[in-house]
Amino acid sequence: MENIHAVYNGRFNFLNDIKISPLSRAYTFSDSVYEVIPFCNSNIIAFDKHIARLENSCNSLSFSADLKKIALEILDLIKKSNHENGYVYYQVSRGIDRIRSHMFDDSISVETFGYVVEHDFLSQSLSVMLCEDMRWQRCDIKSTSLLGNVLSMNEARNKGCDEVIMHKNSVVTEGGASNVFFATNDCVYTPSLSSNILPGITRELLINEIKKVGIRIEEGKFTIDDLLEAKSIWLTSSTKGLAQVVEVSNKKTNLIHDHELFKTCEEIFDKNCY
Repeated sequence: MENIHAVYNGRFNFLNDIKISPLSRAYTFSDSVYEVIPFCNSNIIAFDKHIARLENSCNSLSFSADLKKIALEILDLIKKSNHENGYVYYQVSRGIDRIRSHMFDDSISVETFGYVVEHDFLSQSLSVMLCEDMRWQRCDIKSTSLLGNVLSMNEARNKGCDEVIMHKNSVVTEGGASNVFFATNDCVYTPSLSSNILPGITRELLINEIKKVGIRIEEGKFTIDDLLEAKSIWLTSSTKGLAQVVEVSNKKTNLIHDHELFKTCEEIFDKNCY
């Protein structure tokens, strides 16, 4: 693997040369938040929105992070990489403990870490598995505490699926690393934001763009039955863009491949957001 440009606590280096303490609270408690900032054709996608969401995540955990400095580091990583298409992963933790303790010392300093990699934004067709949402109750915070996602997504992989769509008591929440959209012939639907759903940047961009052209969209509480009756289902994220679901594992669906409303939404998003 080629050298990956990275930064740790303000110092730039290659990823393989960065050393992090095992007493980082990111490691011991997942006491940390993160962002994934995509860029395509050298254009950073919704940069200000990603920085604002990172700030909201930091504020939710009472981190005193210097967001202006972080923004500059992200821009420097992209510049150093010379990639036209890729993304920056950037993480902020509460800091490094003197010794592991649930109750943190107020004197510790915020710890920051980021790296940049190349990524091709290609159209994807996904097979998904439905599963119970077992995550913690504040999924609106972009926390690194993702064990529920990891367990569900790897179970799905073992069953030949690419992703999961999660639900709580049969009410659809989101994908393992994405937001969920589905459509009938005349309307697009997506679960409304709550503490169980991350406010996805791609989700927001898509909603705003399709509203501009008069496509009907409804946000609300939708069940598994609503989802399985859809003509089209797709997942959105910073690295997936709009990824079409072609199969829901072990479930009968009415999905139409390349449904007209999905293709229209995809075209609108690609034209106005990339």
